[in-house]
Amino acid sequence: MADQNDVTSNAEKDPEDWTTGDEPMTGPQQSYLHTLAREAKEEVPEGLTKAQASEMIDRLQQATGRGA
Repeated sequence: MADQNDVTSNAEKDPEDWTTGDEPMTGPQQSYLHTLAREAKEEVPEGLTKAQASEMIDRLQQATGRGA
């Protein structure tokens, strides 16, 4: 049986390693990304993947001070 302490959540994995990272970004990602981009006065490129959206969210969280 696998040790639950060894399980890495998707939030901790590099987005490039996600098995679904090349799928289109999710609705919640898109909504949050547009909120962050508006605050940072940036544009969100169309057609982002889940992985690309996650990376942009991370960057914009830092830029806007919303990062954890």
